[in-house]
Amino acid sequence: MTIRAVLWDVDDTLFDYTSADRAGMRAHLVAERLLERYGSVEEALTHWRRTTDTQWARFSAGEVTFEEQRRDRVRVFLDRPRLTDAEADAWFDRYLGHYEAAWALFPDVLPVLDALAVSHRHAVLSNSSVTVQERKLRALGVRDRFEVLLCAAELGVSKPEARAFHAACDALELAPHQVAYVGDHPDIDGRGAAEAGLLSVWIDRDGVHTAPEAGAAPHRIASLAELPALLGADTRFGAPSTFG
Repeated sequence: MTIRAVLWDVDDTLFDYTSADRAGMRAHLVAERLLERYGSVEEALTHWRRTTDTQWARFSAGEVTFEEQRRDRVRVFLDRPRLTDAEADAWFDRYLGHYEAAWALFPDVLPVLDALAVSHRHAVLSNSSVTVQERKLRALGVRDRFEVLLCAAELGVSKPEARAFHAACDALELAPHQVAYVGDHPDIDGRGAAEAGLLSVWIDRDGVHTAPEAGAAPHRIASLAELPALLGADTRFGAPSTFG
């Protein structure tokens, strides 16, 4: 069956989240005079990301709201459990200022969106919130490229649950086998989309991750330049895969 639409992840797929997070957190730690607590910026980032993963898991499980997981990230990171909501929100907002100053798309994003603009429809499925990703995509100048934007906070279900992928397919009025999903996480995106019946494409730019187990394996690419050829699009943009 012909793939008629591409469903996209955002963070570390279209948007270089890891680089922006690193640059933003470093600037924020310096401004807050917190860098001296850690042996290095990487040590601080490791703590921040572990805290983020833990609190995000609570949000994904429905234990806390999107806003509550943000506040708890701040409380745990600072080791200040009695921090008020207002204080936690203010701290996170200051961090966002530094983080947003470092926002950028990956270099291969605009070329592939241009190459597939006529041949395929485009939409977004993210485990964030519409408020966050709407603002981000507009700031990056690509919001108008996507006809649908769905996020876990509003859907009430998150990837890798099949219901999240199927909700996006329903919004496009397409069957799962008519939709390709492109994401950076081998399990949440790659295996999740494959098990939901979509053509799953895992973008693995650094090539250091372990592929999902056989049986629900996504197509693995190192650059979005490989995507048009994989989709069979009528374009010269595609490049041969660097993975066997």
